[in-house]
Amino acid sequence: MIRSLRNRLIFSHILPIIITIPLAAVILFFVIETQFLLPSIAENLSQDARYLAELSRAEYQLFGNPVFVSNLLNRVDITPSIRVMFLDENGTLLYSSDSSDLDQFGTILDTQGLTEAARGEEVVLTNYSIFRLRDVLVDVFTPVTSQDEEVVGVVRVSYRSAALYQLLSRLRNLITVVLIIGLLVGILIGSVLGLNIGNPIRQVTTAIYGLAQGERERIQPIEGPDEIRNLTQAVNYLVERLDELEIARRHLLANIVHELGRPLGAIRSGIQSILRGADRDPQLLNQLTQGIDEEADRMQHVLEELAHLHDEVIGTLELKREDLVLGEWLPTVLLPWKQLAGDKQIQWSEDYPPERIILSVDSFRMGQVIGNLANNAVKYTQAGGSINISAGLNENQIWIKFHDTGPGIKQSEQELVFEPFYRGDQGRKIKQGMGLGLSIARDILHAHGGEIELESLPNQGSLFIIWIPQFNPQQSENSEQDLQKDSLS
Repeated sequence: MIRSLRNRLIFSHILPIIITIPLAAVILFFVIETQFLLPSIAENLSQDARYLAELSRAEYQLFGNPVFVSNLLNRVDITPSIRVMFLDENGTLLYSSDSSDLDQFGTILDTQGLTEAARGEEVVLTNYSIFRLRDVLVDVFTPVTSQDEEVVGVVRVSYRSAALYQLLSRLRNLITVVLIIGLLVGILIGSVLGLNIGNPIRQVTTAIYGLAQGERERIQPIEGPDEIRNLTQAVNYLVERLDELEIARRHLLANIVHELGRPLGAIRSGIQSILRGADRDPQLLNQLTQGIDEEADRMQHVLEELAHLHDEVIGTLELKREDLVLGEWLPTVLLPWKQLAGDKQIQWSEDYPPERIILSVDSFRMGQVIGNLANNAVKYTQAGGSINISAGLNENQIWIKFHDTGPGIKQSEQELVFEPFYRGDQGRKIKQGMGLGLSIARDILHAHGGEIELESLPNQGSLFIIWIPQFNPQQSENSEQDLQKDSLS
């Protein structure tokens, strides 16, 4: 019954009301009846008793005479709900306004408070109990004295039990009705609040199930309390991210089909040629095997990019840092691209600082960054152009620059080239690559705490600058044995 959040919220509103309202009712009954109602009744009775005693004092010789008392009560105009008794100083009942007391006339009443009144004291008594109304009684005993200040009798004024019971019952019924109305209003408000909270949660839950079933076009309205609004915003953000990932997945699938289909077709064509007798021509066989090897190498690069994409999806890269001397490590990494540039008749130059600069990086991962940038420089620089690689230290930042004289990159594309699957044309009719190279390079640099910058103008070449924080060699000593996991940005 109370398993749902809505019912629990409603119950949490109702339960305190159910507990507090009866408690509040008891407290109200007690406070109003003991602090206001009964003291007011007692005060009124005391005034009536004093008035009757004062009148009786003027004619104390007739005190207790029924005719005198009847005339006296007519003059005072006592309400029927009040019982008046006249007793002598010994407590003998001389007169009562209640006909049910006729059989007690002439008898001595053993009543609490009568002894004190016979001694000249005014006594006010009540036997009030919050749990007992029918027997509640308010008694006032006022002495009647003669001209010599001697007590000649006692006037007892009492509020009839039945009348007091009716008065207290009406009061309690009125308070109970008011509190019940408050309880119903509280239940109504709790139910409305519970529904207002439950409905947005139900909508968000439905949207989450819809996401699991492929429904990603439902953006939920942001409404309700702050916590529900934050939850809805999170779900809407999840929908947007899933849409972006779906688009990226389609791009990836299309690129995989293109990038793997082309080398596989070339490899199969070469194999078919060999099967048809091309192996009998050594020169042709050599060309075919070289072509197959090149296409297999391209497929290897595609697989490496896909492996990095997997690391990006799970959100972590494993970095095995080691201390490297920049001027010794970088030339060895660039050697294959230097030879490739020579084959394309591209002028290649390298410029390193004379001082010994220690680089604390994952050599394999950072080699991917260097190789990617060098490969792009060679790929997009025409024969007769030039490529310059330089490095240095600026305060605590190591920088490596790749400057080429290729076609350059438009200003509108310079931010896009670092996005996954984006492939600029650079003047090519057939776009090559999966569009992951620069994205991978940026992710690896971010994992190292570094950054990459691009400066380029159309037809004026491109300048890529990577920045890598320099680590203290003493702190990074023996870092080859440390395995660090750094979050991707």
